[in-house]
Amino acid sequence: MKWEGFYSLVIGVNRHSTAVGRIWLSVVFIFRIMVLVVAAESVWGDEQASFICNTLQPGCKNVCYDHYFPISHIRLWALQLILVTTPALLVAMHVAYQQHQEKKLLVMTGHGDAKHLEEVKKHKMRISGSLWWTYVCSVIFRIIFEGTFMYIFYVIYPGYQMVRLVKCNDYPCPNFVDCFVSRPTEKTIFTVFMLTTSGICIVLNMVELVYLLVRACARRGHHNPNPSSGKGSFLGHKLSEYKQNEINQLLTEQDSSLKDILRRNSGGQEKTDRCSAC
Repeated sequence: MKWEGFYSLVIGVNRHSTAVGRIWLSVVFIFRIMVLVVAAESVWGDEQASFICNTLQPGCKNVCYDHYFPISHIRLWALQLILVTTPALLVAMHVAYQQHQEKKLLVMTGHGDAKHLEEVKKHKMRISGSLWWTYVCSVIFRIIFEGTFMYIFYVIYPGYQMVRLVKCNDYPCPNFVDCFVSRPTEKTIFTVFMLTTSGICIVLNMVELVYLLVRACARRGHHNPNPSSGKGSFLGHKLSEYKQNEINQLLTEQDSSLKDILRRNSGGQEKTDRCSAC
């Protein structure tokens, strides 16, 4: 599987994430995706070809492998990583929507030049209002997906260990057949490592969730809540910023004009003094 495109999509959320969220994203791509691509895929490879049974009965080997390994480790890990990181795309879409609204507001206020529109893409969005709810929901979904896949791994591989020998008597096997798994110790080590990093990601997600809740409560305690909606408050906040910028610009222009008047008056007074002296 090619992870470059997926990485380019998710990494855009990193700029708008919290500090804990950036740590989580680093753990996912360094200790999970890179390990999966570089090492794990070569360890498993074509696992069914290395699954040896002491029978030549046609179909017996395939049936036994499907019974004990209903889904490949690699495909299950890939599905887990895709589902765990997909909620971050919700945040990316919400940020893109808010940036689009901000650009519309810039055009409405007469600041729709290329410089101001480019600044909208560069600045970091504040996690508040409706964006805060989207971010919290994405973190909750990540925790749910991580916990669900850890349970699935425990059900398929009890104790998260790869067995060395399995016994199978499913049809069309003539009797109890012994089947041997290749490199069981190495696969157990990789499984434990991947699930340990999954547990670390769950802890980071819970810490980030607590951090978001505490910061929201602290912000609510310092500022009186407004009854306006998230979209209205966001647009109102941006509009007030641009109005303040216009006021500052007018004050600067007035100050420059006042200085010019004083400078001209001072020059006229000097001429009058020189004429009086003459």
